[in-house]
Amino acid sequence: MLMRTDPIRESFRDLDRLAQLAIGGNGTLARPSAMPMDAWRDGDTFHVELDLPGVDPGSIDLDVERNVVTVKAERRPRASDAELIAAERPRGVFSRQLVLGDSLDTERIEASYDAGVLSLAIPVAERAKPRRIEIAQPGEGRATITA
Repeated sequence: MLMRTDPIRESFRDLDRLAQLAIGGNGTLARPSAMPMDAWRDGDTFHVELDLPGVDPGSIDLDVERNVVTVKAERRPRASDAELIAAERPRGVFSRQLVLGDSLDTERIEASYDAGVLSLAIPVAERAKPRRIEIAQPGEGRATITA
């Protein structure tokens, strides 16, 4: 499961992301731009989709350290000296960190990038899934209990 560790800090980050989306602007390494995201659980897998339209797949970095997934990407500025008529699409650096619960298996994360969407599939760890434990009873057969 995805976790938020500090509700006040996260609230300010969410407000900052909304402001960046409304105002636009270019992201820098010190202050990356927003990266919109959807997350949901389907059975034993958590899915995350991050919008990165126009980003070169080679510029996307996906790192996992303990239970934190960090996604960084860059949409480079146009190399042309042409006169811009409109510049509404943010350029520069994008970054997002996801704090994952201990019940997810960070060793088996799968990632794909298609049509400007980075998709992550994060399976639930085997140790977090319900399992049956057999209990031996003297003189009788074995009983099965769900843990």
